[in-house]
Amino acid sequence: MNGYIQNSLKGVNHKLFFKNVDVYVLNPLPVDFNLEFVLRKVEKTVPEHLVYGLESIYIGKFDDLEEKEFDALYKDGTIYATNEQEDEEDLIDDIIHEIAHLTEENLGHYIYSDRKIIDEFLGKRVRLQAILQAHNFEIPNQEAFYQLEYDEEFDYYLYKTIGYDRLTYLSMGLFISPYSATSLREYFAKSFQRYFMGDMEQIQKISPAVFEKIEFLVYNKFE
Repeated sequence: MNGYIQNSLKGVNHKLFFKNVDVYVLNPLPVDFNLEFVLRKVEKTVPEHLVYGLESIYIGKFDDLEEKEFDALYKDGTIYATNEQEDEEDLIDDIIHEIAHLTEENLGHYIYSDRKIIDEFLGKRVRLQAILQAHNFEIPNQEAFYQLEYDEEFDYYLYKTIGYDRLTYLSMGLFISPYSATSLREYFAKSFQRYFMGDMEQIQKISPAVFEKIEFLVYNKFE
């Protein structure tokens, strides 16, 4: 990915985010897409201290994104996002979600050390397991519900076997979105994303431990 990027930077659209984060558009965004609006909106929404360590944002076509069917990902100080965006809100969502992973990388100890979010997540996983059993879904790997890390087979089970549309209905009031059930990291990141997109009341209601921690991160800076 890095080699492709270095060969593609000459003459590309370049902007700054939070004054010192380079943003490069390697492949065209949709016609009339307002990238400036996206960047300034995120700047106004997410506290600058939570973007510490972010070096760059690249927008374009990336094999890693296409292979995994991701819209964006964070890796080694960089956010990679697809240029195939539905609208400005779509990219705002993507950037904020990946900032959540950056925040987790920087402040994981503060986020998880008291185990409140971990226990909340695992409790919801156990309840989801019971709901699926009550609806007569076959569960090939019971242990997966007690894992914190992302598991591709478990994600496939939720996404393909159960289906995210059906899972949305079955997990209503339990998870903020179907994808937030796939791992502890996504449970935090999805809530972080929705918090800064204006769904604070929903996060407080559905994921109170995450809400409390995000509020703490927003109003406290760490050295």
